[in-house]
Amino acid sequence: MTYAIETRGLTRSYGDTRALDDVTVRIHANTITGLLGRNGAGKTTLMALATAQVLPTSGEVLIDGEQPFERTRVLEKLCFIRDNQRYPDNYRLKHALRAARIFYPNWSQELADELVALFRIPAKTDVAKLSRGQLSSLGIVLGLASRAPITFFDEPYLGLDATARMYFYDALLRDYQEVPRTIVLSTHLIDEMDRLLERVVILERGRVVQDADVDELRSAAHTVAGPAAAVDAYAAARNVLSTHRVGGLATLVVEGAPSAMDLQAAERGGVELGPVSLQELVSAYGFDRDQGQDSTPVAATLTKEARA
Repeated sequence: MTYAIETRGLTRSYGDTRALDDVTVRIHANTITGLLGRNGAGKTTLMALATAQVLPTSGEVLIDGEQPFERTRVLEKLCFIRDNQRYPDNYRLKHALRAARIFYPNWSQELADELVALFRIPAKTDVAKLSRGQLSSLGIVLGLASRAPITFFDEPYLGLDATARMYFYDALLRDYQEVPRTIVLSTHLIDEMDRLLERVVILERGRVVQDADVDELRSAAHTVAGPAAAVDAYAAARNVLSTHRVGGLATLVVEGAPSAMDLQAAERGGVELGPVSLQELVSAYGFDRDQGQDSTPVAATLTKEARA
């Protein structure tokens, strides 16, 4: 297996706060990987470290087996589109595209022109005066048209309406199929981006709690729903990842795929078993902690790679 990005014991502290804490993770080459977790989980810090924008407090990060810091040949492989991407005050669209064309060796002006027209980015407005959605659209144009071997998008959809987000998802998939590369997406719109993601890394409080193939992760758990007493009875001997209660009803995310015996037990107990969504899994690993009514995520077993 080829890894585009590897971290080993990667830690980044800001004063007494550890934004990342002993993170060991491997991002597979030529895949679309979702970097998921709550605000403050360490997603942006991980991307900043991988692109050599900040230095680690300890540990290391490797890009194609090399450290990225002060290595031009490595940095040329990377494109990082931040949620708060900044540009010089006097920049307009043509200036941003011209700079990107110079900086990124694999730049596609044809794709950039297509996306600019698709997102209707104004050419004569200073970038500093663009709306939040227009700024996000410009970041998407730069990130996709760069065709960098490793591209990071940090919440690239901010300010975009539903139609524009669909344009982004479709353009990303189409160009990824035409020019395979490693794409890392940080997102809170998990249900919307579910179809894009092949692998996910879930962070919670600066630590990796899951690093897995999306299909494998979904097949490793199931939901059980029904009257609270019946649901509790079903879950009594099982590892519960999260619970949600409203009145006398409960929904649990339970570790493991349901067996034939589980199906029989569910039928006898009058509860319903179902598949688990990626959003529910991220919630179970801490994303919605303290946000949902009567929702109590439970610490889950770490993957072998996360323990390493």
